Amino acid sequence: ELGRELRDLGKGHAEHLMAVIETALQAGSVGYPDLDAVAVSIGPGSFTGLRVGVSTARGLALALKIPAIGVTTPEALAAEGADTFPGRAVLAALDAGREEIHAALYDRALAKTYGPSVATLAEAVAMAISAEAVLVGTAAPRIAHAAGRAFDTGPVAATADIATYARLAAAKGPGEKPKPLYLRGADAKPQAGFILPRQDKGNEP
Repeated sequence: ELGRELRDLGKGHAEHLMAVIETALQAGSVGYPDLDAVAVSIGPGSFTGLRVGVSTARGLALALKIPAIGVTTPEALAAEGADTFPGRAVLAALDAGREEIHAALYDRALAKTYGPSVATLAEAVAMAISAEAVLVGTAAPRIAHAAGRAFDTGPVAATADIATYARLAAAKGPGEKPKPLYLRGADAKPQAGFILPRQDKGNEP
């Protein structure tokens, strides 16, 4: 690892992202021409954060004529769980609100067997028990509590270490252009009372 820059941004992704990238490059004493690829998390996650991150990665890749490679948050978390518990199935589970979980199940070889998809707590518990899985992600404690038993647990976090995304992207190599992984529609929608029908200009007074 040459350099890194981490910031916990609740808002303002678009305003700060390029500065974060440039700080990381400076820390590693490298410049944009030294890059061979760009790795980016494609989610699931916040709509704004994913959109900004993916569009920035694709823009850099286009300008530098290098590949942009997407990695999902569940696969990155699962990889970290497998590092701690090698040869085990891993269930990556993230709290998604509305009593829902963003879940993805990986077998002993880290091949995806389910998801990423929206699951209920009961469905996540059933997968964890059936696969005798290592749990990773923010929903891991909820799953263990609902199951009434202990599980081996990896990182109980909303995302993996940034170096994990880079490592997985390098292993994947170039492929399709990354796209944000949205598992459900946006929470913010127009209120029905404020949706007005379009008027035909021919009927205007």
